[in-house]
Amino acid sequence: MGAALLASWPWDNLGFYKYLLYGPLVGKAVASRAWEAASPDRWILLLLLLFGLRALTYQLWSSYSNMLFATRRRRVVRDGVDFHQIDKEWDWDNFLILHVLMAATALYAFPSLRHLPLWPVDARGLAITALVHAAATEPLAYAAHRAFHGGRLYARYHSLHHSTRVPQPFTAGLATPLEHMVLGSLMALPLAAACAAGSGSVALAFAYVLGFDFLRAMGHCNIEVVPNSLFQAVPVLRYLIYTPTYHAIHHTKKEANFCLFMPLFDLLGGTIDPQSWEMHKKMSAGVDEVPDFVFLAHVVDVMQSLHVPFVLRTFASTPFSVQLFLLPMWPFAFLVMLAMWVWSKTFVISCYNLRGRLHQIWAVPRYGFQYFLPFAKDGINKQIELAILRADKMGVKVLSLAALNKNEALNGGGTLFVNKHPDLRVRVVHGNTLTAAVILNEIPKGTAEVFLTGATSKLGRAIALYLCKKRVRVMMMTLSTERFQKIQKEAPAEFQQYLVQVTKYPSAQHCRTWIVGKWLSPREQRWAPPGTHFHQFVVPPIFGFRRDCTYGKLAAMRLPKDVQGLGACEYSLERGAVHACHAGGVVHFLEGYTHHEVGAIDVDRIDVVWEAALKHGLQPA
Repeated sequence: MGAALLASWPWDNLGFYKYLLYGPLVGKAVASRAWEAASPDRWILLLLLLFGLRALTYQLWSSYSNMLFATRRRRVVRDGVDFHQIDKEWDWDNFLILHVLMAATALYAFPSLRHLPLWPVDARGLAITALVHAAATEPLAYAAHRAFHGGRLYARYHSLHHSTRVPQPFTAGLATPLEHMVLGSLMALPLAAACAAGSGSVALAFAYVLGFDFLRAMGHCNIEVVPNSLFQAVPVLRYLIYTPTYHAIHHTKKEANFCLFMPLFDLLGGTIDPQSWEMHKKMSAGVDEVPDFVFLAHVVDVMQSLHVPFVLRTFASTPFSVQLFLLPMWPFAFLVMLAMWVWSKTFVISCYNLRGRLHQIWAVPRYGFQYFLPFAKDGINKQIELAILRADKMGVKVLSLAALNKNEALNGGGTLFVNKHPDLRVRVVHGNTLTAAVILNEIPKGTAEVFLTGATSKLGRAIALYLCKKRVRVMMMTLSTERFQKIQKEAPAEFQQYLVQVTKYPSAQHCRTWIVGKWLSPREQRWAPPGTHFHQFVVPPIFGFRRDCTYGKLAAMRLPKDVQGLGACEYSLERGAVHACHAGGVVHFLEGYTHHEVGAIDVDRIDVVWEAALKHGLQPA
């Protein structure tokens, strides 16, 4: 069977270059100075503005629906949005290109439409638009929707719209050209009627089209925003306006709730799901969810703060890197940082499910540089402590501390909180045991010598003690003989000779395996011989200045393949990968360990935790 007519977008293969299709209109607007009131092509500028506002409408609803810290209790479909769905909806705005081309064609075909007055939106125009929408657009859209659910039309066209599990504002754009041509034509009917009656205006067109998009995005947002009290006060309203719950039922069951915006037509057609109102009442009230595992992260810097699903979902689904389109957003993000410093508390960023258990990522509202401000220490620890107590009260099983949240100088790797609250039911985990295991298992078999910076840190100590037992010579870079000797004495007597203190970087000029736990400047990196590989556990990671050397990323592991609802990348890691301290918390939960993993790393548990991680399907990234 060949491809169905109008079942795929003709610009599918253009990628980002599809936006060049706006080029002729933009060029015409610039050439005719369309921004001037006397320009005959001012309508082009207005048309482009309208479609920019349409895209913004869907983006704002997408941001809202992904604000789990504000909306998680009222999510209708409780699953997370995974990478597969995000990729499928990546080109959700194809229909806006189609509609702008349809609108431009209509304006060229009917020149009088180009000269509509900007104002007013009079009562007569609104009445005609509302009447034609209710009497024509709504029933025709209902009939078309039911038709698209039948046999071949569903298989060839509408099945695409239902191919994602969780309704999202961008799901509204996931459909074929034929469906969006039908929808665009039905949208035009009320405006055409108002113009034919002499009551059309640019403001009316903007109001109706943006209102139409607002309701479509709302219906697909998967967050119940319509209070049940409204329907209790005015029961007839439930037949005049649909809700996100109402439409989510359609996406889930596919055999009911077909209306565009007005359930009245489902009532007349006998297609209302009988659970619609009860489910709406439940979702409107909110449903509590208790995660079994929490990863307590923090913000790295102002740019990275934009790498979250509630800012730009597609950007958050790719490994973080600084992009030019982020620069205009930096001032706003900076102001948000200041506001968070003053007012914010720990909040939920994202979630996923693993083997039927909910895992959430929370963020302490502090940025990387703030952890190095002496006067900020107590405030940060207070934020972490409150998050731990909140998790304990909720019934969370394991809470894992990320990066600087477990800094030794800050809170002793979590020891501060465990000692202060000895009756905690939630297990507090720094995850460094698995971090050490990942780093150690990256070192090639047969390595005889390594150079270790950050050698007396928590991770440095564990790595040194582990390697010396494998008869690997460890050059420990430290100026403190006292701290070196303390670690050396922890090693069995027969292995102490493999731990060697060095105080200068030239000592490692013949060693090709560097394990970096402390920042290295370009000058310090120059002492490494060509072919050196830099393993890293320093935060932030060092810059790769040497082209004749290789640089590892921070220790990470890939989550098991059966993870569900994962749709955000963790900082600069690839999809599906998480930092080893995150993975360490997951393993702690999956294994059902009952101890806190805080303070110094138990070297004897490194291999135990590594084997447990592999057993549960986690793999080195």
